Amino acid sequence: MSNVLTIAGRDLGAYFRTQSGYVIFALVLLIDGLLFNAFALGEPDRRSSEVLAKFFYFSSGTTMIASVLISMRLLAEEKQTGTIVLLTSSPLRDRDIVLGKYLSGLTFMAIITLATVYMPLLILVHGKISWGHLAAGYLGLLLLGSATLALGTLGSALARTQVLAAIISGVLVVLLLTCWLLTRVTDYPMNEVVLELALYHRHFPSFTMGLIRLADLLYYAMVSYVALFLAIRALEARRWR
Repeated sequence: MSNVLTIAGRDLGAYFRTQSGYVIFALVLLIDGLLFNAFALGEPDRRSSEVLAKFFYFSSGTTMIASVLISMRLLAEEKQTGTIVLLTSSPLRDRDIVLGKYLSGLTFMAIITLATVYMPLLILVHGKISWGHLAAGYLGLLLLGSATLALGTLGSALARTQVLAAIISGVLVVLLLTCWLLTRVTDYPMNEVVLELALYHRHFPSFTMGLIRLADLLYYAMVSYVALFLAIRALEARRWR
């Protein structure tokens, strides 16, 4: 565990020492702020819960995009610069490398996500906030970001460059986002199975309404686990080439 934390701490610091980290941070705050003001606060009179649900709806998109951008450098950058040889030839296990890098990206993503909390708090100027709704929405954003980041870590483990890692990660995320469309051309019970795999439509809307369901928690945990398991296997496979 100490190896995982050492790698996570080193990589987390790298996000704050490079321009890319600040660019991602600023873009998320800027886009979330613009969408929140234009489509949540800017619309006619609405209930506070509807404004809050709208905020989480828009923030889910920026969270997923930010997670893909954060994850593209995790392992692909090491391969691109050749430093992956130093890592894989060290006493560190592949599992420690993948989990350490994932933890650093997850912490950075969580910092960015929680930095947006001042936006929903602006609702207090003219309305009320259910703190339970707020907590459930942010839990959903963190879980969605965690699953997307795990898929990005897998993409980064498979790719040799950061650009290719972003493309692979984007494809994986889009596949899980749009698989619910297959329900229109599949019959029962297969359509239910496909719908359960949907990254957003099946499992995230409940969080925007302030609801926490065990099935949604388990789904995002499962996606993160499977993606990280495959990322570890992809890194291990590199030793045999």
